[in-house]
Amino acid sequence: MTDTPPELSIVLPARNEAAALEKLLPVLRGQFPQAQIIVVNDGSTDDTGALCARHGVQEVRHRYSIGNGGAVKSGARAARGELIVFMDADGQHDPADIPRLLARLGEGYDMVVGARDGSSQASVGRSLANRLYNRVANYMTGQHIADLTSGFRAVRADKFREFLFLLPNGFSYPTSITMAFFRAGYGVAYEPIVAARRTGRSHIRPLHDGARFLLIIFRVATLYSPLKIFAPVSGLSFLAGLANYLYTYASNGRFTNASSVLFTTAVVVFLMGLISEQITTLLYATAARERRDED
Repeated sequence: MTDTPPELSIVLPARNEAAALEKLLPVLRGQFPQAQIIVVNDGSTDDTGALCARHGVQEVRHRYSIGNGGAVKSGARAARGELIVFMDADGQHDPADIPRLLARLGEGYDMVVGARDGSSQASVGRSLANRLYNRVANYMTGQHIADLTSGFRAVRADKFREFLFLLPNGFSYPTSITMAFFRAGYGVAYEPIVAARRTGRSHIRPLHDGARFLLIIFRVATLYSPLKIFAPVSGLSFLAGLANYLYTYASNGRFTNASSVLFTTAVVVFLMGLISEQITTLLYATAARERRDED
């Protein structure tokens, strides 16, 4: 039996995952008998609710499906533990890895992410997409991000709840919370894990959700470091205007409207980036002040 840190909550967002929960819940209850185990039933039509009652775990029920991120937020609000472990309910994540995540939290980190290797990806396409997301996020944050989309992570509850307003109701809450933690200066660590093949059918639609993941990265990036987006766009517009001006001046001796528009665009985009940077700073300063007031 595994020693459980005080006030541990384990949150499993679930939508029609009864087949996997049937095997997973008794293992979790056996390994962590003192933990608060929460299954967020996100509008399931199977017998998820009956399974929760049978295994003595807490059910937070959504009358209709809100989405994975919405389920995570409901679980975080219901959690009583000072530490929260989030894991998928589809059988991909091994409860035996939880002590390793918690041990890394004990080293002083604020969030520890279970980082999957290439063999743990569901498909070659998913693996390539995740590598792309990681590289974009690395650039935005200036930090090494080993696995941006892993749903298996241990966090300090008070710090996680600071950013609930940032999390989307759909997929890829991990993207938002990871980048928010880096922006706030909280410590994030990665612990290697091997994820098993999920039980049942995935709810992710690669093309639709893949595009949405990228949009989420850029949306959160504008809250993280807006100039990382606006400055390159401004620079490209300025260089395009300069190149056009040099060409038209050399060939016709004129300064054209196209160059004027590109130079103006460069200035406007850069100023928008500066304003966004100031708004971001104020947003996080307000969050920090509210946290101090609560303490």
